[in-house]
Amino acid sequence: MPKSHTDREYEAELETLREQLLLMGAKVEEMLALGIRSLVQQDAELARRVIDLDQPVDSLEMEIDALCMRVLARRQPVASDLRFVTSALKLVTDLERIGDLAVNVGERVIELQQAPPLPEVAALPAMAEEVQGMVRDALDAFVRGDAQLARQVIGRDKAVDAHYNAVFSRLLSHMVEHPRDIFPATRLQSIAKYLERVGDHATNLAEMVVFMVSREDIRHRGGG
Repeated sequence: MPKSHTDREYEAELETLREQLLLMGAKVEEMLALGIRSLVQQDAELARRVIDLDQPVDSLEMEIDALCMRVLARRQPVASDLRFVTSALKLVTDLERIGDLAVNVGERVIELQQAPPLPEVAALPAMAEEVQGMVRDALDAFVRGDAQLARQVIGRDKAVDAHYNAVFSRLLSHMVEHPRDIFPATRLQSIAKYLERVGDHATNLAEMVVFMVSREDIRHRGGG
C-alpha cells in the first residue's frame, strides 16, 4: 500500500477521534446544562431528560476508547499524536464521569419534588454557573489547543471549593434549626458535592490539554 494512502487513512482516523471527542463533549455539556436548569427551575421533566442522555454518552466513551486502541496498535503514533491519543483516553473518562454527575443531579432534583421547598441557598446557583463555565472553557481549550485558557480553568477550581463550603455550612445550619428539613437539605448537599466533583473533572480535562499542547504534566501540583 502506498505510504501516502496510509497517511491519509491515519489522518482520517485522528480526525474521527477528534470529532467523536467533540461530540461527546457537546453531549456532556448539554447534560450538565439541563441538570442545572432542572435544579434552578425544580423541573422533574428536565431532570428525566438528563437521565435519558446518559446512554448515548456511555456509548461514545466505548467507541472512542476502541478507536484509541486501534490507533495505538496499528499506527504506533509518536510525539504530539501520541500525546493526543493518550490524552483522549483520559479525557473520555472525565467526560463520562461529568455525565454521570449530571445524572446524579437530575435524580436528586426528582427526589426533591416530593419535599417541601427549602430557603434559597445563594451559593448553589453561583457554584453551578462556575462549574458549567469550567467545563465549557476546558473543552474550548481542547478545541483551540489553548494551554493558557486551560491553566485559567485550573485556577478556578478554588472558587468552586469555596462555593461548596458555603453551601455545606448554610445547609448544615438549616438542618440544626429545622430538623424536619433534613431530607431535602441532604439532597441539596449531595447536589453541591456533585457540582464540586464536576469542577474536579473539569480541572482534569484542563490538565490534559496542558499536557497535550505543552508536553508538561502538571497534575498534583495544586494548579501550578
